[in-house]
Amino acid sequence: MLIGMTTEPEQQIGVGTPDAFQRLWTPHRMAYIQGENKPTGPEAGDGCPFCAIPAKSDEDGLVVARGEKVYAVLNLYPYNGGHLMVVPYRHVADYTELDGPETLELADFTKRAMSALRTASGAHGFNIGMNQGAVAGAGIAAHLHQHLVPRWGGDTNFMPVVGHTKVLPQLLADTRKMLADAWPAA
Repeated sequence: MLIGMTTEPEQQIGVGTPDAFQRLWTPHRMAYIQGENKPTGPEAGDGCPFCAIPAKSDEDGLVVARGEKVYAVLNLYPYNGGHLMVVPYRHVADYTELDGPETLELADFTKRAMSALRTASGAHGFNIGMNQGAVAGAGIAAHLHQHLVPRWGGDTNFMPVVGHTKVLPQLLADTRKMLADAWPAA
């Protein structure tokens, strides 16, 4: 038996039905759920975080790499360690609004992000995609961004399946530095 565990369910006031589960509290997720850092409207000047990030230092903005038309940034609310996004500098909502050079650099940065994640963390595979519009699940629908979520064999274990909890073993600042150091040259 684990230290501190009992065979009897422990009364835990305020967490629902008493049971034998220990809780991992992830209060940083509540910021996302409550809409922290979300724009107040659809325009670039409405508090769009993807428009604000390029003005920050790489460390403060969690920027992994910068291009001419797009940049790569860690997701502040990651699904997995190393979850990053490729974002155009220009404030556009829809993939069809990208011009040719933006589309090409977004594709190139996606390939380079995959290489960096494989080099830095040994990712076995990836989920890559865009949620176009709020009804499709875009958290920030007014500014296009493509997600790259690294995956490993066995990374779906009991924590997310049963506990609806993701354990991230590394601070975002450390992940940013690791990926920036592994980012392939153009």
